[in-house]
Order: sequence, then C-alpha cells, then structure tokens
Amino acid sequence: MVGKLTDRAVKSAGPGRYMDGTVRGLTLLVWPTSARSWVLRYQIAGRRRDMGLGPYPEITLARAREKALEARRLVKEGIDPMDARRRTKVLTFQAAAEALIENKRPGWRNAKHAAQWTTTLQTYVYPKLGGLDVKAIDTRAVLDVLRPIWMAKTETASRVRQRIEAVLDYAKALDLRSGENAARWKGNLDHLLPAPSKVKQVEHHAALDWRKVPAFMEELAKRVGSAAKALAFAILTAARSGEVRGMTWGEVDDANSSWNVPAARMKAGKEHRVPLTPAARALLGGRGASSALVFPARADTTMPLSDMTLAAVLKRTGYGDLTVHGFRSSFRDWAREATGHPREVAEAALAHGLKDKVEAAYARGDLIVKRRLLMQDWAAFLAQPAAQVIDISINVSAAESLRDRA
Repeated sequence: MVGKLTDRAVKSAGPGRYMDGTVRGLTLLVWPTSARSWVLRYQIAGRRRDMGLGPYPEITLARAREKALEARRLVKEGIDPMDARRRTKVLTFQAAAEALIENKRPGWRNAKHAAQWTTTLQTYVYPKLGGLDVKAIDTRAVLDVLRPIWMAKTETASRVRQRIEAVLDYAKALDLRSGENAARWKGNLDHLLPAPSKVKQVEHHAALDWRKVPAFMEELAKRVGSAAKALAFAILTAARSGEVRGMTWGEVDDANSSWNVPAARMKAGKEHRVPLTPAARALLGGRGASSALVFPARADTTMPLSDMTLAAVLKRTGYGDLTVHGFRSSFRDWAREATGHPREVAEAALAHGLKDKVEAAYARGDLIVKRRLLMQDWAAFLAQPAAQVIDISINVSAAESLRDRA
C-alpha cells in the first residue's frame, strides 16, 4: 500500500508493507505477530539497500521520517548511510573480542583454544579495556595491561598482546576503528618493552616450604571474601589458579563429592575429576545456578576473579613473594617427603600427564579412589595447628649426627 501514513494508520494497520508517501522509500512493516518496524529502501552506487530505522512505537512516525530524511541527505552526498552508521557505532573491546572468538571458533582445533583466549582476556584485559570503545584504545592503554605482567609472566603477556592485536584488527576490518594497531609489536611496542626473548624467565614458581603451609592456612582463614576462599580451595585441591577461578556450579558433583573440570578448561585438554574433601566443599557454600561462577569477582557479576586478585591476597597475608601456583609444588613436596602415597597418585592429583608413553598407555583410569585418600591426608595435614607440624629436617639432621658419632 502506498499513501501518506498517519499515526492512526500506523497503529491500526494489519500485516503487510506500507510505504509512506511523504519520504520516498520509507516503509512500515507489520508482521503477523502485530510487531511493527521501520525500513528505508534506497539505492546507492547501483545497489539497492534496506536500512532498519527501529521498531514502532519506540520510533514514532515523525521520528521515522526524520531519520529517513537524514539518510536521504547522505545518499545525495554519495555516502551510504548504513556505512556511516557503522562507523559511528560504539563497539566495546569485550564485545569485539567475544565476536572474534565466535567467528574463529569453528577453525580452531579444539574448544580448549577458545577457552584459553577467553580466560586470558577475562583475567588480564577486560578489567581495564573491556568497557572501552575500540576506537579509544591507544598504545598507552595497551601498555597499562602489559607492563604489570611483562617481566613476571612474559610468555603469557606476549600471548595477551597478540590477542589484543587480533581484536583491534578485527574491529578495523569492521570499519569501526582506524589508524595503526595500538598493540602492534614491530615499530611500536618493541620500542617500549624489552623483547620477550631478552627477558630472564623465572624457572620455578616461588613456593612455600610444605611444613609452613598449615601456618599459612591459619592466617588465610582469618580473611573474608571470595578471593581468600578461592585461594584456600586451590591449596586444598592442589588445582591451578585458572581452573579454580573459572569454576562453575555445574562442575560440582555433590552426589559423588567431586569437582569435574571439563577438558576445555584443563591445560592438558583432558577432563579432570577432583575429589572434594569436606574442608574443600565447605569453602564453596550453598549451590548456585549451574552456569554461575563459584568464586565470582563480585556477588552480582559474571566476571571471574583475576590472577592478580589472588596474588593480592598473598601480599596482604605477608606472603607477597609467593605465587598461587607455588602451592602445587608445596603439595608435591609434602606428598613425596611426608607420605607413602605413590608418585603416580600425586602426579594424577596435579593433573600431570605421564612422560613415559608406555606407562601412559596402560594408565587408563584416573586413580580417583587413591587420590581421594591422598587429598584427605592433605586436608588433615593443613588443618593441624601450626605448632604441631613436625619439622622432619631436624629429625634427619639428628639422625645424621647419631650416625656420625657411631
């Protein structure tokens, strides 16, 4: 139907297309559901295009005509209004990153790659760049993300830089960003940061002597908040920081007292069952929705805790020289020096793959029963009053002294 539309006609029209006689190409679409929306049909450079102007009644007839006239003026100037609108659209870094990940996901070998992208961006980038318009991100903003981790976590920082660069390139391809890529290395960041190959790598994570971990747990128990609980849970389960921070309630199996970490979130790309001791389960509290994070950054957010937040807990407790990952080493040393649990059980608890291919070929199970006993012993050790922890190094020295006298 063609004719000058009225407010009454727009409101009462049945399903169909209604062209406005006032602005050429302006059309009201009425769907069988009675939903209504505005579309402007125009032609530029020999190509016909349909541009959505918004739904009715949010966009009134008068406003639809205004928007259509504005678009028509751009067409007369040789500017495609849809391209112009795209250039003025605000795209946040997080939205661009999530769209890029979804576009790339089908081409990646496994889900783990997408999970790694998501985890590193959530941990290091989104807190600072996530809400920024991609057009506003400059070299200074990128450096603000990279400098705190460049020296201590050079390999991770290098991956973070590459992923920021890819997201900004994606935004430029959508014509939502212009100019040089702020995360580009050559001719840009290479003048401001030392080359990754030149940075002295830390060979071992700073770890606490296993005899002193119960005292640390006593101190940690005095702290409140999600980060302190997450750190305590990581120590009790000997899990990696990223596995704990990304933990959802859907992974917690209360019926079998276990935490089932999906392959996509594991370093080795293999599902990992973690037996939950009563002490570990108590730190989780009441169940939430399956998709909800167990340790969110805040109670009202889906944002996970950052690795730096857990490091801050260590600093506040007076152990700022340690790393969260180092407690896995403390656990391994305790299992080797103070228990009779087999080596392969402790390695399985740490989700370490067997280096011997022949041995690995026969290791079909995950030793969950034996690992449950190991984790119960670990929890019992950590619950001891610090004063009761026996320093076996003293006993060893005494034995050596007696042997020398003999």
